[in-house]
Amino acid sequence: MSESSDPELVLLGVPIDSVGQAGGTEHGPAALRAALADAGLADAGDTKCLLRGGRRDPGSGWLDFDAVLEMTSEVRERIGSLLSAGRLPIVLGGCCSLLPGALAGARDAFDECGLAFLDGHMDTYEGRTSPTGEAADMPVAALLGRAPPQLLDRLGGAPVVPPARLSLLGSRDPEEAAEVPDPDELGIDDHRDRESLRDADLEAVGVETARRLARDGRFWVHLDVDVLDQAEFPATDYLMPDGLSLTELEALLTPLLASPALAGADVACFNPDKDRDGEGGAALARLLGAGFAARKGT
Repeated sequence: MSESSDPELVLLGVPIDSVGQAGGTEHGPAALRAALADAGLADAGDTKCLLRGGRRDPGSGWLDFDAVLEMTSEVRERIGSLLSAGRLPIVLGGCCSLLPGALAGARDAFDECGLAFLDGHMDTYEGRTSPTGEAADMPVAALLGRAPPQLLDRLGGAPVVPPARLSLLGSRDPEEAAEVPDPDELGIDDHRDRESLRDADLEAVGVETARRLARDGRFWVHLDVDVLDQAEFPATDYLMPDGLSLTELEALLTPLLASPALAGADVACFNPDKDRDGEGGAALARLLGAGFAARKGT
């Protein structure tokens, strides 16, 4: 693998929506590209596999399971190739179902990779417990090995991310919390839900999380925009109150993106169909830009 102290940032679009609609978050990559047009970033184009929902597989409990398998393999290959070429991927989603493939690609390049998971949900449903069967309900469970064997084969074995290398930040869905295993049961000892972040110095939390994850190698940053409060950021499909403000998210996210140990990042669940004035896309571009600027200063 090519080593560089300042790898080239490169965009990769993964235009998917696990609901299966030809719209919604499937349009996210194009809108985010447009918002980032002035950032001068290299662009690796888009992945090709789409999700079209429909049938819930009776064996796995997953919607459109065969397409999920193909999408996962494609994302894994694209991320692994970019990292092996010494580039740092910024993945424009799409929904959260891209994440297992992305982390498998990072593991291919680095042998092991941690994860800072900024999300309003824990995403630890499984096929038998997910109320929808959508792949976006289940990426963390899949990364920990709690997924059908066909998917684990596509990921190259499990766990893709050891629970000790996973930081969950910002979850706040009480319905999900009542139906999935507690993070402690999964071996995740760094779980800071929205309530625990409420009075915290979020920049310090970001710095601490980056240092913790960097101790054992590289790490990935996942940002689901539903970590934000619904009034602050309405351009997503799973609206919830009491989330982070944009200012709070910038404080938390910037030290993570600035870390020399960053392997890559993704932004997921932005629905530009709900962003008619473009303010949501512009806000995400500013958040990412703050992290990119901080990288140049490290």
